[in-house]
Parts: sequence; structure tokens; C-alpha cells
Amino acid sequence: MAVGQNIRTYFNGTWHEGDVPVMRAADHGSWLGSTVFDGARYFDGLAPDLDKHCARVNRSAEALMLKPTVTTEDMVEIVREGLAAYGPGSAVYIRPMYWGISGDATAIVPGTEETGFAICLEEIPMAPADASVTVTRTRFRRPVLESAVVNAKAGCLYPNNARMLAEARAKGFGNALANDAMGNLAESATANVFLVKDGVAMTPIANGTFLAGITRARHIENMRREGMEVIETVLTYADVDDADEVFLSGNMTKVMPVTAFDDTQYQVSPVTRRVREMYWDWAAGAG
Repeated sequence: MAVGQNIRTYFNGTWHEGDVPVMRAADHGSWLGSTVFDGARYFDGLAPDLDKHCARVNRSAEALMLKPTVTTEDMVEIVREGLAAYGPGSAVYIRPMYWGISGDATAIVPGTEETGFAICLEEIPMAPADASVTVTRTRFRRPVLESAVVNAKAGCLYPNNARMLAEARAKGFGNALANDAMGNLAESATANVFLVKDGVAMTPIANGTFLAGITRARHIENMRREGMEVIETVLTYADVDDADEVFLSGNMTKVMPVTAFDDTQYQVSPVTRRVREMYWDWAAGAG
């Protein structure tokens, strides 16, 4: 499913031009959903936190009972080799992925003797600096570890996110803010969320029902370095209604201002703008 263009695929030890087939019909991943992936970004000649994204896909594989086959260091090197084919002005989505191939005697548990691995590079523009999104409530919730592999960035989690997005779009909004199983705010359907009230940034505390993202952690570090107060805490929809600013934090867009939550309207205000500036300044300095 290509959503960008100019795709390059690393598979079976070499780079290929285009969106080449990598999974077979009888692979465990295509039959029983044992797929994990991660997403990093390349823009302005930079690939911020690439090593962290490569390390996380290996952790995701282990959480899904798959055996990682490529070290973080080797994965970073392979990605950089593939990125060399793109110009410094290109914006590329970097997607390393694993999937199960065989299974145990029941076929349900993925086998550890072999694991599928590929990297997909896909040109997808970064969101414009003035982009924003509206969000709404959703009846669908984030699961817990006892019922889903929420400690992995796993493909099998995304149909639930798709339900959230479809519900939001049917109501005329661009995204949804989802609660966890306890009824507390967790994240949006596609990214982590931050609220700002009286200059203080707040984000849902990582409680194991959602991935506390790499970009989320980077924003927290940047804000605290600049002396801004950031609180990880229990939040609800009422806190979203009461916020002065709301923004989403994810790898695809880094910072996405929210201009409406149902009937509550927001301005794109100073903290959100500053968080975006800090991220680009940090990325340029990190090289």
C-alpha cells in the first residue's frame, strides 16, 4: 500500500527500486498478523533519532515473539545506504519491518527459526508549517497488555486505530482522541497528544496502553531543557476542553497543532509554535 512515491525496498540483503513483493501468502505475518514496523523520517538531509527507531523495531519484534535478525547498528547503516539515492531536499518515510514466516505445531505461535525483514523508503512530504487538524471523541479505546500487544508497534493494533479515524471522519473531523481502558486520555488515533494550560505542557502518563513515542520524548526533553514545565499525568476529555493549546506529536509530522476538539476551538499559540521550532533546531544540531 504505497502512500508516497519513489519507493526503494531493502529485502534479501540488497536494495531494490520500487515497491517489491516481500511477503508470501502462507507466511505467518500475512496469515496470522505477526507484523511489526517502525517509522523514522528523513528531511533537510537529516534522519533524527534514526537509531532509536531501529532499536524499537527490534523490541517490537521480541514483544510479538519474533526473533530480530538485524542489529540496530547494522539497520542504521542499511538505511543510510538506501537514503543515499535521495537528494538532500527529499522528505522520506523510513519503515523497517519484521514479520513471522513459520509457526509452531498449532500454527498460531510464530516460529523463531526465521523472520522476514525488509525496509521500505518512501518519499512523503513533511506537513506544511501552517498545517493543523481538528479532533473529536471516539467510542473506541486503547487496549491493555492483557488483551493486545500494546508494547509493540504492531500491525495488528492498527485496525482499531482505523476505526477511530473512520468514526472521526464521519463526524467531519481529521482525527480522534482516544481514552484508555480506564477512561483516561491516551493518545490520538495516529500520534501522542500534548495539552497546554497557563503555559504548562501536559501529556498522558505512559501507562502501558499506548506507545510513549520517540518524538514525544524528544519534545519533553527539548521543552525541559529550555526551562518549560512539562507534566506527565492522568488526563481526561475535560482537560482537553479546558486546555489553552493542544497539539499532536508523532514521527510523521513531528508537531501538529489542534484547532478544535468537538465544539472547543483553539488558536495555534506560542507554546505549540515554540515546540516545533525547538524540534527543528535540535534536529539540525543533532545532524
